[in-house]
Amino acid sequence: MSQSSNNWNPMKSINCVISEPYYLLHFLAFFSYIPVRCSASNVFSPLRSSHLLYREIQAVLAFCVLSAVKVVKVETWEAFISDTLFFAKIFLVAIALVMDYHVALWYALVFSVIYFIAQQPAYEGLGTANQLTPLQLETLLTEGNKSKIWLVEFRSLSTSGCINSSSIFPELSITYSNKYLSFGIVDLGLFPNAAEKFGITLASLHQLPVYIMFYDGAELTRLPDVDFETKVFNSPISKKLLCRHFELDKLLLDYVKAK
Repeated sequence: MSQSSNNWNPMKSINCVISEPYYLLHFLAFFSYIPVRCSASNVFSPLRSSHLLYREIQAVLAFCVLSAVKVVKVETWEAFISDTLFFAKIFLVAIALVMDYHVALWYALVFSVIYFIAQQPAYEGLGTANQLTPLQLETLLTEGNKSKIWLVEFRSLSTSGCINSSSIFPELSITYSNKYLSFGIVDLGLFPNAAEKFGITLASLHQLPVYIMFYDGAELTRLPDVDFETKVFNSPISKKLLCRHFELDKLLLDYVKAK
């Protein structure tokens, strides 16, 4: 079972629905289907109502299957919510299309408006990672303890990829940070001019987040990897992927052995 199920917090879910416009607007949009469905039942023939019910059952079953697959595969609450809301919107528009194409167009418009006026909230915790400005990072790399290794996440919370993976890095920092390995976060949404200095192209924001490991003040390795043709290896970010690429387990074991 993935971390998303282990970190599942019902009270957090209720608080998010109440306090966050992103979740509240989606809840109201989905809830509006109930009065729409009741109104349709009063005007549809028994045969058409039966057909609509059959399609609704199909949609619910398909949604449950996809949600069950996602709760096993994804690692974060944010990614799970994003995926399940996407599935729910697709199925709701499809069911509305069976009812009447005008209703389907209305829901498509509503979800488009929600997309433009509200954004899914990111994970708020930092773990033991340090929120850094580019200047602070440069100072730490050039003037700090050069025997220390820094693993830095460059992100922008205006992108869905960074939001969905926003809890991964803080949770890793809690497990792996030690005297010789520190974690830092630089928000390129706040400091876009710093991207070029670290070899990050903001022209294609889908490559974010970018993770760079520094050793002795110099870049050791990064993820995603960029080849000489500036093509980005794009793979879903996960704890397992970060641990394997940056050999975090080995670094932690070396630290324990050195104590």
